[in-house]
Amino acid sequence: MMTPQDVVAARRRIAPWVRQTPVITWDDHRGKPILKLEALQVTGSFKARGAFNRVLAAREAGQIHEAGVIGASGGNAGLALAYVAHRLGIPAEIVVPETSSPIKVQRLRTLGANVVVQGGRYGDAYDFALARQEVTGALFVHAYDQFDVVAGQGTVALELLDQVGSLDAVLVAAGGGGLVAGVRLALPPEVRVIAVEPMLAPTVRRAIEEGGPVDVEVAGLAADSLGARRCGDLAYEILSTMGVDSVLVGEQELIEARRCLWDEFRLVGEYGGVAALAAYLAGNIDLPDTTRVGIIFCGANSDPSDLVQTQTSVEE
Repeated sequence: MMTPQDVVAARRRIAPWVRQTPVITWDDHRGKPILKLEALQVTGSFKARGAFNRVLAAREAGQIHEAGVIGASGGNAGLALAYVAHRLGIPAEIVVPETSSPIKVQRLRTLGANVVVQGGRYGDAYDFALARQEVTGALFVHAYDQFDVVAGQGTVALELLDQVGSLDAVLVAAGGGGLVAGVRLALPPEVRVIAVEPMLAPTVRRAIEEGGPVDVEVAGLAADSLGARRCGDLAYEILSTMGVDSVLVGEQELIEARRCLWDEFRLVGEYGGVAALAAYLAGNIDLPDTTRVGIIFCGANSDPSDLVQTQTSVEE
């Protein structure tokens, strides 16, 4: 079982390579939530923390060979791994499904990664990457379900506490569960951790209900970033033993949160990145007025023009 000390060790390891992202205290009509702007992290999401920790830990252990690293993701995890490999000067092979955003695929290539397009779904790309790893001997870096990846993601919570002091609750977007598991591991047990997922991608919720990870059909606006079809085994172990609340948000709530973020702060977020904010704005979480709330804004890899189009369609 992982311990909070694993997150502390990860923080020391990745400190020279990642940004300390800022926080904003927002004085809205419900209270003063604290937004952790992790979307300003390198590559535009929290994923760089876990990817750096996984690869650096492997390098310390002598596990990085000439084949470099390999992973499966057409989204933020792939971008993070490609960036890590670029910074560390090692080869990277990223397997993406055919449905991946052309913009993100181009960014992968710009970072020097060898991009392989395989299959129509993430699962197809994942299976191909595992098979390739057995042939090449490259280090496999999972998008969310590995010890060092989870520990790396949890460093955002330690950083947040250093910046603002004590918190009563932290809202975290959940896809495969790596980020929320890392945050739960890093925070004191008295801090309430709330996993927020889209109604159309309830991966962690279903794992909690079923007593273990199960495959879930995912769809909707946030599927490109919170579209994991199955909660990670490691994440489920942490969340089920240490405790986490589960909240779902709808498509319109994601749209409104993204628009609010732009209107208030002129920040562009991707739908998955604003999921935690969406839950707060929807008011469907029991949070007493005296609660000190942290909200992790975790991803910004989105086209700003899409924000304008979405706002226009909503207003019409």
